[in-house]
Amino acid sequence: MNSPTSNKPCYHCGLDVPASFDITVDIDGEPRAMCCYGCQAVAQSIVDSGMSDFYRYRTDLPATPEAIVPEFVAQLHAYDNPVVQKQFVTSGEDGDIREVSLILEGIVCAACVWLNEKTLQALDGVIEVNINYATHRARVRWDDSRLSLSHILEAISRIGYMAHPYDAERHQLIIERERKTQLKRLGVAAVFGMQIMILAVAMYTGEWWGMEAGFMQTFRWASLGLVLPILWFSSRLFFQNAWRDMTNGRVGMDVPIALGMGIAFIASVYHTIIGQGAVYYDSVSMFTFFLLIARYFEMVARKRSSEQTESLLRLTPAVATRLDGKEQQVVPVAELQVGDHILVKPGDNIAADGIVVRGTSGVNESLLTGESFPVTKSAGDQVIGGSTNTENALVIEVQHTGDETVIASIHRLLEEAQLNKPRIAFLADRFASRFVLVILSVTALVAFYWYQQGSEFWLEYSIATLVVTCPCALSLATPTALTAASGQLAKLGLLPVKEHVLETLASATDFVFDKTGTLTRGRLDIDHITTLADLDETRCLQIAAALEAESEHPLARAILERVDQNPVTATQCHNTPGTGISGMIDGTLWLIGNSEHIRQQAQFELSDELLQQLNDQQQTTIILATQTQAVALFSFADEIREQAKAMVATLRASHIHTHLLSGDQSGITEQVAKQLHIESVAAETRPETKLDYVRQLQQQGRIVVMTGDGINDAPVLAGADVSIAMGSGSELATTHADMVLISDQIRHIASGYLLARKTFSIIKQNLGWAIAYNLLAIPAAAAGLVQPWLAAIGMSASSLIVVLNALRLSR
Repeated sequence: MNSPTSNKPCYHCGLDVPASFDITVDIDGEPRAMCCYGCQAVAQSIVDSGMSDFYRYRTDLPATPEAIVPEFVAQLHAYDNPVVQKQFVTSGEDGDIREVSLILEGIVCAACVWLNEKTLQALDGVIEVNINYATHRARVRWDDSRLSLSHILEAISRIGYMAHPYDAERHQLIIERERKTQLKRLGVAAVFGMQIMILAVAMYTGEWWGMEAGFMQTFRWASLGLVLPILWFSSRLFFQNAWRDMTNGRVGMDVPIALGMGIAFIASVYHTIIGQGAVYYDSVSMFTFFLLIARYFEMVARKRSSEQTESLLRLTPAVATRLDGKEQQVVPVAELQVGDHILVKPGDNIAADGIVVRGTSGVNESLLTGESFPVTKSAGDQVIGGSTNTENALVIEVQHTGDETVIASIHRLLEEAQLNKPRIAFLADRFASRFVLVILSVTALVAFYWYQQGSEFWLEYSIATLVVTCPCALSLATPTALTAASGQLAKLGLLPVKEHVLETLASATDFVFDKTGTLTRGRLDIDHITTLADLDETRCLQIAAALEAESEHPLARAILERVDQNPVTATQCHNTPGTGISGMIDGTLWLIGNSEHIRQQAQFELSDELLQQLNDQQQTTIILATQTQAVALFSFADEIREQAKAMVATLRASHIHTHLLSGDQSGITEQVAKQLHIESVAAETRPETKLDYVRQLQQQGRIVVMTGDGINDAPVLAGADVSIAMGSGSELATTHADMVLISDQIRHIASGYLLARKTFSIIKQNLGWAIAYNLLAIPAAAAGLVQPWLAAIGMSASSLIVVLNALRLSR
């Protein structure tokens, strides 16, 4: 027997509430009836999690009891699981400070970005939020002890957007889904719009040449029927976005679009019903078609930019062949551990960073070096995950996995570069978000003025004014250019780390270079040893190696490579950066370094003959000495990078002043400067001297870019306006420079400078175009010189021009 019902539907599931039940849940300040304790529990859970907006936004009731719980409520809390978070969340030194990269769905304008940033910044526990409009990516840093990731995702969903932890494959799927949906919308708008335009042409010519009232009215009703599918399917996105913005108290880019189309449609329906007056069905269809075309091309541009970035991640294979004794196991790359041995067959990509244990083969490392020629690797050589084995099988011991690999470091730096906004981007976003309010005010004034003048076209002029404006161009001007530039910099192997880099680099006046490891390859070899005392070369080499044992300087590495097993040990070693090292060996204080180091530490004077000998050297030379005498001279050979001369020539052609700073002797430094045509030279400089040199340039109003190898150049790199480190893969995660050149292609430093200049030139062009267009278009529309259909074309064309201009950076 069925229980009697109260004829009152359950607020949660829609089923009838039994008459004997009196169960309610307080939702939005009102008691809502529930049909059972299950619905009460689920509804209370939704309210307690702060997601009661679910009931406001849902468009239909669930079809089955199993569908009662909204899918996102069940999913979001799973993201708080530490095991799940390992895949996409990074933790700082303080374990509670975490960072996540998110994909945002529903972003259409700068107002969307502003709303999401302000919403998240208002959460207690959120430290930093950056959203890239061009890629729809967000980076959020938060304190996990005060706020969970699920609450961050819930906050985004409450304002009408969807957020997912970033995953390259999922991101591409979302963009592809958007592209297909956009094409369907375009198709519907095009098919029905063409029919409307045929009828519109007939009505326009009928007004000129005469048409029976019955035919005219039939064409109006036919046009109304044809425009409904466009409004229902193709234009619905604009109305949904406008409604979402308005319910959140914000005015986004789609608000004037929705108002323009809505007013035009309502007026047309009214004139159709009364059988007289102008109809704007053709304008509505053209609004939709041209706006969708503009957004389709914008989406294609975003897809291209994201593919450039994510192509790095696709270099690493999904599986690897792990060796367990003599057995081979195919395992997911995510399961590899440090110390595992993996087999890499010819033609396969290397699954993780490691060291070759067995085998000799060519490896293509073009992702780092920019060169497509394979580099021969054998036992003991480092290999990079994502590079390709080209010839023979290799056995590799895994050294780094996951976020610690070179590929992950490159991707992280590139992602940060795309999310960081220069000052000009903040100004453009702020102006664009307020621009819509100005337009709505101007439109209201235009409507009032023409209505007061008694013009029968007052509505047409108002619609044209509303639609012709293009805040989209202002919003797209900066992020599209920055995203395209970041992709190109990644191809060059020049990765920006800090947010100010491109902006400052574009206005640089002076480039300062370190010598060893920067303009030269830094792969020093001992050319010859000159003994000055009774010790032979072998003993001098052993003593020098003992002193340099803990040093990372290129000179030290060259010495240590010449000594296999050293019977000599140094104690109490002290390194004076930029000059040399001292240490005790068998009770004697030994010194090794340049002439300044010997003068400061030794108790004897260097002879004029020895100083002349040092000055005459065309190679880097250091002195080995005790406190009482010079014992030996070590002379090193280094090769100038092939592309250094071309790089300096490119910079000088761009009216850049070039400088060379080096700790080497003046003869060697001046010789390198002469070969490369560098204007200013300072030799035998210490780290603090280099910093003083850069500060003197800055005091003259110069904007200085410093390039060094990052070993002894940390102070001057920190003091420069822009610092570029010659980085290897292992140094990417720890570098503090503003940019990192991860390839050996030093000419890309000049290419990066030219790209930065071009980027900000294009940004200024885009902003200039957007401002000029609106300054011309708005008065023209307000004066009645622009038809509504032409306004739609102008707005769409303005956005397209900005996007296509920015895409020039991708060539």
